[in-house]
Formats: sequence, C-alpha cells, structure tokens
Amino acid sequence: MQTLSDHILDIAQNSIRANASRVEISLQEKPSTDSLVFTIHDNGRGMDETTLAKVTDPFFTSRTVRKVGLGIPLLKQNAEATGGTLKIESKEGVGTTLEASFSLSHWDRPPMGDVAGSIVILVSANPDIEFIYRHITEKGDYTFDTEEVKEIMEGVPINDPEIVMALRQMIRENIKEITQTT
Repeated sequence: MQTLSDHILDIAQNSIRANASRVEISLQEKPSTDSLVFTIHDNGRGMDETTLAKVTDPFFTSRTVRKVGLGIPLLKQNAEATGGTLKIESKEGVGTTLEASFSLSHWDRPPMGDVAGSIVILVSANPDIEFIYRHITEKGDYTFDTEEVKEIMEGVPINDPEIVMALRQMIRENIKEITQTT
C-alpha cells in the first residue's frame, strides 16, 4: 500500500466482503495536535474473537484464494512507524470498526493519495451499498453520503459514467476546500 487512500480502499473492500450494507469512512486531520486518524465502520458480519486476535498476522487471511493477508498488517506497520496505532473492534452479526492513527507530520507517514478516487471506485463498483465519507479538518468538514446523492439523482444510477466523473470532481473540490492552507 503506497498511500492512505490505498489503505482506505483495501479496508473498505474487507467491509464489502463481510456483506456490509453500510460503510462509514471518516478521515480527521488535525495539525494542531499533529494527528491524522481514519476510521472505517461497517455493519457487516463482524468477526469472532479468534479471528479478531489473528487479523494483524500477515499469514492469516479469511480469503480462500491466497494464504496471506497483508492489508491490515501493513496498515498497522505504517501507523506504528509514525508513532500511531491501529485499533479494531468487531462483534459477530453487528459489524467492525477499524481506527488507524498517524502522526500527521511524520516523514514515514504514507502520502494521502487520491481519496476522492478511492471513494468513487467503492461507490461505482458497489451501487447498492450505502457509503458515507466524512473528512474533518480544523478548517471545516465535508460529508458525502450516497443515499443523499441517489435522492438528488432521481433514479439516475450512481455508477453512470458521467455521474462517476462528476462525483470524483465534487469530492476532490470539497476536500481541497477544507484542506488548503492559506
């Protein structure tokens, strides 16, 4: 995983594989405390205690197509390299919450990457799942909710190619507005 947006995409795809119908992604940047935290919460099938205890082991995966699962272990390594942490809470039949924290200014922190692109990939590939993306900074906050977009679109599919391009641009512009320094 080269960027934080890659990590967000990877973890959200885990939520999708866990049959989540709602995935909430939150990204909080706070330069005054030198912190960057992203949280992904889903209402998927959750994990039992045994699985939860093994989830950061790179040689454990619930997938059957390969014998290693590097997404969560790499995220943990990247967070800890900056003095941050990785926390995962899960309950079977309820869902999972993952929180990764980073030192915002640490030189080992992966770059942000194309967060808007990752959100749009998730939305366009999974139009029946509700995605809520919140980006919070000291300058302001922005929320993107697919249910609100679908309401406005009045029946036009959220994964229509023109809509996808417009959504990517809209998300990018809103993120830029709350992250630009003066």
